[in-house]
This record gives sequence, C-alpha cells and structure tokens, in this order.
Amino acid sequence: MAWQAPIVVHPPSPGGGRRVTVRGEIVGLARSDRDLVEFLRRAGLEDADMLLDDPHLVEWRGAGAHHGYAA
Repeated sequence: MAWQAPIVVHPPSPGGGRRVTVRGEIVGLARSDRDLVEFLRRAGLEDADMLLDDPHLVEWRGAGAHHGYAA
C-alpha cells in the first residue's frame, strides 16, 4: 500500500466545500481554511493552522492548497 498523508483535503464537491479525512475518517466538509483548522483542532491537532502547508501531513487533492471551497 502506498504512503498517504494522514490528513487529506479532497477535491471540491459540486455543491461547494471540500471533504476532509484524518487517518481515513471523514471529519467534515470544509468551506474555508478556518473550517479545516477547526476540524483538525477537534481531531487533536492544536497547531493545525501551522500545519496546512506541510505536505508530510496534509495532501490537497483536485485543487490547489487553500482553493476550491466555493461551488
């Protein structure tokens, strides 16, 4: 099995937002970086805002990092 970042921000959905998974578990539908940080904080990552651009921890799929939230 190929290595995968523990946090995945999936491609933008047709209705807007991006599904977020942490270690394979869906934690929510982010409509902004602020939503994403809150989901990660709830998952136990207190400094989530500092981790969003770390490719070892976060994989952004289907659109660039910090983009693609709007429908």
